[in-house]
Amino acid sequence: MSIPSFLDLFCGCGGFSLGMDRAGFDCLAAIDFNKEAIATFRKNFPNVKHALHKDMTQFRPRELAALIGRMHVDVIVGGPPCQGFSTARQRDGANHGTGRFVEDVRRHLYREYLRYVEFFTPRIFVMENVLGIQSAAGGKYFTRVQHEARLLGYRVVAQVADAFSLGVPQKRRRQLIVGVREDLPGFFPTQLAPAPRAFAGTTLGPAIGDLPRIAAGDGWECTDYDLDRRRTHLNHWGKIARRYLFDVLEIKRAQCLTAHRARPHSERDLRDFLLLCEGENSAEALRRGENFEFPYDKKTFKDRYTRQSRREPCSTIVAHLSKDGLMFVHPTQNRSLTPREAARIQSFPDWFEFPVARTHQFRIIGNAVPPLVGEAVGLEVRAFLNKKNARKPRTKKRTPVREWVGEKLIPKSHAEAAADLQSIASLDRRRLRDCTKEAFLRGWFALFYLFPGLHPDNCLDHGDPTAVWSPDQTALPGLEDFTQTRFARSGWPVALELLGREAWRRYSCAELEENELYCAAAQRAGMELYGAGERTSSVKRKYCN
Repeated sequence: MSIPSFLDLFCGCGGFSLGMDRAGFDCLAAIDFNKEAIATFRKNFPNVKHALHKDMTQFRPRELAALIGRMHVDVIVGGPPCQGFSTARQRDGANHGTGRFVEDVRRHLYREYLRYVEFFTPRIFVMENVLGIQSAAGGKYFTRVQHEARLLGYRVVAQVADAFSLGVPQKRRRQLIVGVREDLPGFFPTQLAPAPRAFAGTTLGPAIGDLPRIAAGDGWECTDYDLDRRRTHLNHWGKIARRYLFDVLEIKRAQCLTAHRARPHSERDLRDFLLLCEGENSAEALRRGENFEFPYDKKTFKDRYTRQSRREPCSTIVAHLSKDGLMFVHPTQNRSLTPREAARIQSFPDWFEFPVARTHQFRIIGNAVPPLVGEAVGLEVRAFLNKKNARKPRTKKRTPVREWVGEKLIPKSHAEAAADLQSIASLDRRRLRDCTKEAFLRGWFALFYLFPGLHPDNCLDHGDPTAVWSPDQTALPGLEDFTQTRFARSGWPVALELLGREAWRRYSCAELEENELYCAAAQRAGMELYGAGERTSSVKRKYCN
């Protein structure tokens, strides 16, 4: 079996690529505009022939195809710059407390990503961004990304990746937008499982507590480990620390400890740090009576200083670490975190080097996708591509297919599906709730038989109800009312909104089973009859020149 290939767009220093590599994928090319990020990528991925320092608004997909010698890849991953969607800071600014939000051209870079998706037609793409994309401009960009990807012939679903639940020792939650090419049956899972090497719930202490003690302004770019301190650390934290250090950080592969250099701080900041208890920020310290020397507005800068806790996940590692580390004070030492500590909190292994200046180290580490998150994504993508069927069940119990009575309810023809769907869609909310399970499932299965590009998880988030779109062609004669007007974000037919909500109500009440809500068998039956993807191919928006 050939190794599946992928492209990493807006690759940064390579966190996503490392995760995909660990999941068994072959990186054909990686592209980023930041020269320090690409220098770091090249250092750590010498076998990736095409690690390109390019501006993707100028570098076209056809040029990349000429370099890698192919017009198709299996997967595209990447994260268009997220700063334009951040709710925490203004563009290129610090946390200075104002409410202004500057329009940012980086918000439109997702379209460059989609140009590559259209050209290379991957079987799956995964786009990563900050949660702020959900609310930026009233959700406009969150809707656009999904809508425009759907027009390219992809079954699109959004999910939130909680890094802490995937074994990353920080409070990091990111938006993933996943597109599955419509000729592939099945529903991509909307909940990721941790990679086998990960230990869900790992906190800050086990991740960094073995590193040598240093003072503010001290440290080394390359030094030996403190093996006595490591032994004490492993004895204290036990299995969690051992798993994280050896399986995730792969400390045995590191020739020396790198990038463990602390930035200097003013004497005033260092005195203020000493006022913080472990796990406490400046607002909490103020409430218990501490007075800081730094003259700031107590209403605006409540979290200016934060001492992290060993027994909790760290605050989200961000690119702003390149400017100061005041919100990332070490749990037990009077300094802010070092680049190596930040990298460990991001789940980068110790052998991963950052051959750039410390300021750039902080920035590219903060911008990176944690490798453990990338690995969880990669493993789920590979499992989906290998099985080419429905999602894994959330529950342990699942009715075997051979005993599943719902099989007989799947339509056998377009006419039967149209009749079943029209019958259920004509019901109001009360009558829909009162109809029998068999009648409901006939309509529900008919929906995915006729509309295999939908995903059940999308029927709960349609976005702005006024943001609707109408395809320029009707591929289902007799069902024009359902095909002509759909919600832009979810792709869900407006006329079938009640049907989707009722399905989720029944599933939440255990009236529907897992394989009834996610009925890939009905979807597959419709795709086999009509030919997958034909219904959307003629409405693709052209991104390539």
